[in-house]
Amino acid sequence: MTRMSRVFFRFLDILLAVLLSAMALMVFVNVVMRYTMNSGLPLSDELARFAFVWLTFIGAVVVYHHRQHMGMETVVAQFGTRGRLVLMGLSDVMILGCAIVLTHGTWKQLPINASMSAPVSGLSMAWVYGIGLFTGAGIIAITVERLFRLVTGRITESEIRGFGGEMEDLYGTDDKVKAGDRGE
Repeated sequence: MTRMSRVFFRFLDILLAVLLSAMALMVFVNVVMRYTMNSGLPLSDELARFAFVWLTFIGAVVVYHHRQHMGMETVVAQFGTRGRLVLMGLSDVMILGCAIVLTHGTWKQLPINASMSAPVSGLSMAWVYGIGLFTGAGIIAITVERLFRLVTGRITESEIRGFGGEMEDLYGTDDKVKAGDRGE
């Protein structure tokens, strides 16, 4: 992973923490106000919902980058290296197709969302739903890079094992631990 990539994903990690903190704070303040003053802040309710949408979509890119999304490791683990490479390629091609559909659909929907305003804040709804462009483009970029490395034979043994659910142990030694078999 390049330094630029590490910096970018570190920024996304910080952004996710800020969004989660802001969302929790807004909801907490609203709950306290409803119980103590019988009123709340409608703006904080709406902004917390928007933060949740952004948190989910940005988080999808980060999770995909780290290959921590849902998979079928039990099935993949039954294959050898060559079978895992084929399954990895098929998986990435399907993910690429879905990401292209997401990006294209978000782009087509953007003018409609831009013409609508949020009921309380008055923000353009393009700010809420436009995050699909970031998610789709991010997943496309990651997938194209992975497919390039797969086709050119630059996928590491560690990635192939990880695709099958085998994880490096926490201390970085050569002992391998099967996913789901991490107990002492």
